[in-house]
Amino acid sequence: MSHEATARLRSHIRSKKWESYKLFLLALPVIIYIFVFKYMPLWGWSYAFFSYRPGLSLAQCDFVGLQNFENLFGNAVMRQNLFRVLRNTFGIQILNYVLMPVPMLFAIFLSEIKSKRFQKVIQTVTTLPHFISWVIMFSLASSIFGSSGLINSMIHDMGFEATINILTTDDHVWITQALLNLWKSMGWNAIVYFAAITGLDQQVYEAAEIDGANRWQKISKITIPLLMPTFFVLLVINIGNFLNSGIDQFLAFSNALNMSQIEVLDLYVYNLGIGSGQISFSVAVGIMKSVVAVILFASANFASKKIRGTSVF
Repeated sequence: MSHEATARLRSHIRSKKWESYKLFLLALPVIIYIFVFKYMPLWGWSYAFFSYRPGLSLAQCDFVGLQNFENLFGNAVMRQNLFRVLRNTFGIQILNYVLMPVPMLFAIFLSEIKSKRFQKVIQTVTTLPHFISWVIMFSLASSIFGSSGLINSMIHDMGFEATINILTTDDHVWITQALLNLWKSMGWNAIVYFAAITGLDQQVYEAAEIDGANRWQKISKITIPLLMPTFFVLLVINIGNFLNSGIDQFLAFSNALNMSQIEVLDLYVYNLGIGSGQISFSVAVGIMKSVVAVILFASANFASKKIRGTSVF
């Protein structure tokens, strides 16, 4: 090999290495974020094996081993409360999964709007709630659905004395919270499907038009089937977060009348640790939740890979 060819080869190798370094540097902030906020907090799991008292270090606290985990299922009261919050969590989350196709259908119909300006307005209005905190969402919901809100004011103006208040009752709490979550997240979740729709092969639609397919037939026979792999990938990812229903929404909407029906697992852990001071026991509950979440995610990923041939990993 000539000296010139060797120099070109070395230059090519250096260029490839630099490209790899740039990709690594691009991913480095994400790696640091995941390590700091996802892996370092796992040190807190050690509190589940101690009888922790605020203000003391772990070395000054009594080591209790698996006692907190035994109390989780061995104590009748704790077991009853755990089953209650698991029932609430499963009920609300199952309703959320039932409503998962709504953002996909919304994105499909949004893509069918001919006016791009009107399309962008609708997309902006529906995406905006995602960036609003649940405290503000509670204020909006109260001003609309509260006892003195817009709906009840209209009912009273029409001469009816009945008062509809879905926020301070334990009736239909699960479906109410699922619909409120849909209201807040539908526009944001539709962005993924909207981007997938724009990337679909337009020649398939042109061939369908030549064969005489109308708009509804193209949606049902082409768009929806082509979006199903995206839907199932998102479904598998969300199943891994089945027990991670969050705190903000349920803490904002909880009150003395609906607490027994709205207290999900995350809120239960918060109330145990912050409200009751049972920090070690709340950490044990959190560990149990993480283990179950990993099992659910692995099972859903395995089932999706076997049934549909698509999976996250």
